[in-house]
Amino acid sequence: MKMIKLWRTFKEGAANYRRNGWLTFATVSVLTMSLFMMSLAALIGFAGHLGLRSLEEKISISVSFKPEAGEARILGIKSQLENYKEIASVRYISRDQALDDFLRDGNPVFTDAVKEIGENPLFASLVIKATDPQYYDMIAAQIQQSDYRNDISEVNYERNKKRIEGLTSLTERTRNIGFIFGAVFTLVAIMITFNTIRLTIYSHRQEFEVMRLVGASNLYIKAPFFFEGVFYGLSAAFVSLILLTVAAYALSNNIGGPFAEITGGRTFFNVYVSFLWALVPSMLIVSVLLGIVSSSIAIRRYLRV
Repeated sequence: MKMIKLWRTFKEGAANYRRNGWLTFATVSVLTMSLFMMSLAALIGFAGHLGLRSLEEKISISVSFKPEAGEARILGIKSQLENYKEIASVRYISRDQALDDFLRDGNPVFTDAVKEIGENPLFASLVIKATDPQYYDMIAAQIQQSDYRNDISEVNYERNKKRIEGLTSLTERTRNIGFIFGAVFTLVAIMITFNTIRLTIYSHRQEFEVMRLVGASNLYIKAPFFFEGVFYGLSAAFVSLILLTVAAYALSNNIGGPFAEITGGRTFFNVYVSFLWALVPSMLIVSVLLGIVSSSIAIRRYLRV
């Protein structure tokens, strides 16, 4: 018996969804924009997070030493640095190895430049990896204030630091703007869905009186409108997923090169596909909740049962 009642309320909700015509179109459209903006903001945030993680793995502090600092001196400094708990690894690169790495690509311009100079112009260096990116500032500061600072030619850290800070700032701004627009569209979507269902409720007001007289429960009267809200939400989730796929593909074509360079070869569309396992369930849950919340507000305020 309960299943029959559930099926009847489901059919009534589907009928209301179909009969509302342009109201259904407007409601689904605004819900779609809300979900699209929130999902796009989440996707950009996730992509930015991957980019940051990839950059953090590549970032390091490169400490170049003056030619007069001998190999024994540099290896002694390396041993000191390896005792820091904030440092994950320290790699020594000799002058010869640095030159080999520099000429490895076989660029004739580089080769000719070295021949013209007549000697190895590169310095020996230590490449330092921190256990966590937050420690780089402290490590760089301690190196520049150390007792061997006069042996150092250059500490190459500021350029990498600015890249990470710039990407972090851009990601946060984009995500915040997306969530603001998403929140605005969500409020508008709730209001439109609320008014759509309120009109449906008003058109059925005489049926409600009859249903009360024959002993129908409040839940039985309200259920079709809950289902109607669910239909709005599911439709919006489907359309917004299509729009998000198109947007991800377009972004992938426009920022493919720089983004792939940051994330180690992954395109924006690849990131989108890998994010679908979390995105699709979230969109369905949020869309259904939006529809149900809108229906609940309309029923509670305008349907006196």
